[in-house]
Amino acid sequence: MLKRKKESLEKGSELLRKSSEENQGTLAQVMDGYSKLLIDDPVLPFKEENLQDIANNVDYGVLAALDGTWVSYNANYNQNIGKPSLAGGIHTTIMPSPGTNSGTIPGKFSFDCEEYIEKLTFSLVAGGVRNRGGASELFCGAVKYEQTIKSVNKEEGKPDLQYAGIHEENGMYLWLSDVYNHAATKESIEKDRGIHAFSDEDFKNYGYTGEYRDEPLVQISADENHKKYILLSELQPGQEYYEIIPAQELKPGDGIKGPYFIPDYSISRSGVIPHGSTITLLGDIAPDGNNYLINGSPKFPYGNAAWQTDHLAISQTMGGAGASPTHPIDLDQPAPAWVHEKLNDHNDKGSNKIYTQRILANDLYPYSVRPDLRLRDTLSGQNVTNYVLVQMSSKMKTGAQGGILNVPFVNRFVPTVEVDFRLWIETVIEDGKEILQLQYEQIVFFEFDFGNDGGTTSWPHIQVNTLRKLQDIPEDQRRVIEEQFFDCKPATSGTVETSNAASGCPYHKG
Repeated sequence: MLKRKKESLEKGSELLRKSSEENQGTLAQVMDGYSKLLIDDPVLPFKEENLQDIANNVDYGVLAALDGTWVSYNANYNQNIGKPSLAGGIHTTIMPSPGTNSGTIPGKFSFDCEEYIEKLTFSLVAGGVRNRGGASELFCGAVKYEQTIKSVNKEEGKPDLQYAGIHEENGMYLWLSDVYNHAATKESIEKDRGIHAFSDEDFKNYGYTGEYRDEPLVQISADENHKKYILLSELQPGQEYYEIIPAQELKPGDGIKGPYFIPDYSISRSGVIPHGSTITLLGDIAPDGNNYLINGSPKFPYGNAAWQTDHLAISQTMGGAGASPTHPIDLDQPAPAWVHEKLNDHNDKGSNKIYTQRILANDLYPYSVRPDLRLRDTLSGQNVTNYVLVQMSSKMKTGAQGGILNVPFVNRFVPTVEVDFRLWIETVIEDGKEILQLQYEQIVFFEFDFGNDGGTTSWPHIQVNTLRKLQDIPEDQRRVIEEQFFDCKPATSGTVETSNAASGCPYHKG
């Protein structure tokens, strides 16, 4: 968990900032003062009288930079791609072929790869979220999100691009803001006690005559026929005891020794997808050494190095298209000759290549094989000064875990088992102006008992996109976004019309 340096609320202090904050960029300001929370770091005691101050000063971390509405941004910088892109987003979707089921061997699949546009809105929830866990209290900065995606296609014989809604999602991000220790007090004990102060059982069985037992009793006599009990606080150093009777009541100060909650993640995301899946991802900001704000531009591989199965639409369980780490396919070169050949038992023994041939033969190659190369190529023509990388997953290698809950149909026929997510928040300088830009890669894995040997086949469904605020994209792209997501009609007389005054058109607030 990352935590920004603070002083006690009783001192009336604010967040520690660099004196030259006004000279810092947006991301530098947002990320100033963060470090890993460790067990030997001070933990503030929670006090009810500070509740409003805590809520008013809840931290949103890097999520604060997301506030607002983001839309697709499209740039064509890769001169090796002969066909200009229609939109900034790319998705690859593998689904079971008609006539199959999740247990049929061998598995057959349909493959789609489309470009898309998107509107993604983040809204900070005022006041923060308080999670009470007894001796531990956790305050979170909550950020709602809502995502709408439309595919973009050019149909033969039609002059205009075709747009169709393909994805809706909403949910919430949480930034783990502050952990407090909330020890028992005399007031909380009197208010919340649910057990009678005097116990007949204590008197009858242990000879305890006090009215309120808030500590254990210990047996100090070895004679089982003549047991004698005293309070733990009365036990002398080195004195032997033979039995412990736990206390059912609290005493002031209980909980101050912990246990202390130090999570191994800083960010969670919970989202609902209309297909019938609810996802929870956990993750953190990925540092470069000790730096969470990384200078320069995100790095993506080129040539043979780009054949990394963790980011391909062809998983290792799908046969790998006849390639391997030692004999990769160079995705910055035209697809191998066999991709455009008619395959048979002579040139494709074992039917490995034909299983994935259509993925490499797709019109959107190489993005149909490795979609995040579109992000790389967008960055290639930009001046990116720094960025923050958020990495999240539903299935962590160790520690705290997220999860996926599917409705029965999805669980039976297209079981969704894992979601991995990378989000880059970038500072781009254009014409001397600072622009914030988002890029993301999301990989959803479906699993089927499709292997010829009875093994499990994993199919990746990948989405990537580049987004900016509406005012930071070119005019021609802005018109499309306004028409598709804000119900703004094309201008006919120098003005922008809207078909619905309450639609949310950025220039016509109803």
